[in-house]
Amino acid sequence: MLKENIKKKREKKRKNSKTRKLFSFFSQNTKISLIVLQSIFTILLFLVIIDNIEPKKVNIKIGDVSPYEIRATKDIEDKRTTEKLQNEAMEKIEPIYKVNPSIQMQMKNDIRTFFGLVKDIKSLDDIGKNKKVSTLQEQSNLNLSQKDYRTILEFENKELNNLETTIHDIINQIMGNGIREEELEYEKDNVKSIFDSLNMDKNQKELGVKIINTTIKPNKFLDVEATQRRKVEESEKIEPIIIKENQVIVRKGEKVNSHTYELIKESGLLKQKDGHEISTVLGTLIIILIIQSIIGLYLYNFNQDVLKTSKIIILDIVFISIVIISKVIHGISPYLMPIATSSMLITLIINSKLALIVNFILTFLMGMILGVDDSVITTMLVGGSIVAFSVMNSSQRYNIFFNGLILGIAHIITIFSFGLIKNSDPLDIVLRSGHGLLNGILCAILTIGTLPLWENIFKVLTPLKLLELSNPNQPLLRRLLMEAPGTYYHSVMVGNLSEAAAEAIGANSLITRVGAYYHDIGKLKRPYFFKENQFGMDNPHNKLNPTLSTLVITNHTKDGLALAEEYGLPQEIKDIIVQHHGDTVLAFFYYKASKGKKGEDVKLEDFRYKGPKPQTKEAAIIMLADSSEAAVRSIKNPNKGKIEEMVRNIIKDRLEDRQLEECNLTLKDLNIIANTFSNVLLGIFHDRIEYPKLDIKEVKGDG
Repeated sequence: MLKENIKKKREKKRKNSKTRKLFSFFSQNTKISLIVLQSIFTILLFLVIIDNIEPKKVNIKIGDVSPYEIRATKDIEDKRTTEKLQNEAMEKIEPIYKVNPSIQMQMKNDIRTFFGLVKDIKSLDDIGKNKKVSTLQEQSNLNLSQKDYRTILEFENKELNNLETTIHDIINQIMGNGIREEELEYEKDNVKSIFDSLNMDKNQKELGVKIINTTIKPNKFLDVEATQRRKVEESEKIEPIIIKENQVIVRKGEKVNSHTYELIKESGLLKQKDGHEISTVLGTLIIILIIQSIIGLYLYNFNQDVLKTSKIIILDIVFISIVIISKVIHGISPYLMPIATSSMLITLIINSKLALIVNFILTFLMGMILGVDDSVITTMLVGGSIVAFSVMNSSQRYNIFFNGLILGIAHIITIFSFGLIKNSDPLDIVLRSGHGLLNGILCAILTIGTLPLWENIFKVLTPLKLLELSNPNQPLLRRLLMEAPGTYYHSVMVGNLSEAAAEAIGANSLITRVGAYYHDIGKLKRPYFFKENQFGMDNPHNKLNPTLSTLVITNHTKDGLALAEEYGLPQEIKDIIVQHHGDTVLAFFYYKASKGKKGEDVKLEDFRYKGPKPQTKEAAIIMLADSSEAAVRSIKNPNKGKIEEMVRNIIKDRLEDRQLEECNLTLKDLNIIANTFSNVLLGIFHDRIEYPKLDIKEVKGDG
């Protein structure tokens, strides 16, 4: 059993060693880890949104009953309906005919020739009547009977002229508007009716009818080109019938016919193969890369530290989580999508500027993949923007809940505004407003609930965490107050100095103040070895050699780091603890050692703190404040000149000792810090009014 336990421990140790090596590799290779992380983010976000970006495909055939309502994914032309309407418009067009005038002219010429021949034959005196009839029959260009020829030869020239004129008039009358093929028989009957109405001899009427009906021909023909052109013109007047995006193509339970099948196919909803279309995959990846590029460019130019810390992981997780939660909640109401949660969390963890950018991107992304309307998009943009600024000043976790209420009110105002613009139903406006208010509360709950996870799992230092650490009831601060009160009050003073200076030069004043509170916690191990805690007691260093005293004093940074790790203080506070003395020299003990027996062998480096030097503005400010406060406290009869001189000498010494070369403080910053320290310290160590002694009894006696 013991062997098995030992084996398990070794296996666990081996696995932990591998894990540490892996994390060590990624921490040392920031670019590789960033590429791997963002590749994972791309894949996860792709898997989350691809199904929503690509319309759901349906596996359906003509004659099938639709299992659900199918709507158009885009504006498409209903070609079949459009073509039907165009055909109907073309069918309504009357055929266009044109009259051929040459036929009427030819007809008149034939009749004129015939009457001329009759007159010529009739004028022949040397032949008999029968011969005239036979000659006329042979030479006639009209197909009449022998009887008709005989009859017309019996007419007088005057009667012939009258008949010819009448025939020409009737031809002009009936053929002027044209005669179509199908109207020919009707017009022949019409000729007979016209002659019946005339005051003429019966034989003339009959002969006139026969002459016209023998020569009459259709002279009105279909103009195919003109008719077709007219039809095309009318069909082009028909506007294409467009099926609008999101318009119903087939309702649930309806049969799919050939027409609706074509529309489904045109919409791109017909499933023709398994998997996603290549174009959809590429388009989705491009959108994700655009999103990453926008955020990446902002971080590269304004917040590069985010790319090197766990904050980039938090940013990715928050982004994907909000997308997933919004997809789920969208089914209840789009106004419940907690997009503003990203604004709250990112403002608290990183900054409000990045929160605004992420809020805009998330809003438009969700609007695109879920197809929400403009009122939802505007509501999310307004709410997320407002809360990004309002949550900046949250000093306690319960303040976030009030910011959630502010968010809900912003949603209500925006929803109400759109309701007025669109003249929406009042009940609908109230319902949406209720969802908007619930959204604000939900965002606050998600922020409050998840913030400790980001702070503890990813070791992120938020303003709220810093404010909690600054509470005097924190275990370490209570210990400092009870076990090393002098150090505690010194730390509070340093905190006041540091905070004022940090605000003056634009550094992080909150982390500076909290760092100052904890910078000397290592003194808890041996509090009475430090001057500020030696109340009415002998200085133990008087009994120690300088080297040992130096070791005790310099170890308070190491001891402080151990306590910070034990109590789980953030890394930023740990850094301040080990950096606030840099590698400065304990001059008192060095001089004491140099005056001793082995003074010649004393090395200055043996009396230095182990460092490192301050790496940030905040750590450097605390170094200067720590030394300045202690130095000014030693001044007898302090005044403005003495205090300012002491402060500037301290800063000058640290500058000359190269303690400030690894932080990014400028000479201008140092001048501002010196002025700030001087003003604050003058307010603390100002000259007191010496009150005269007053005998109360004597005063009363005088009364």
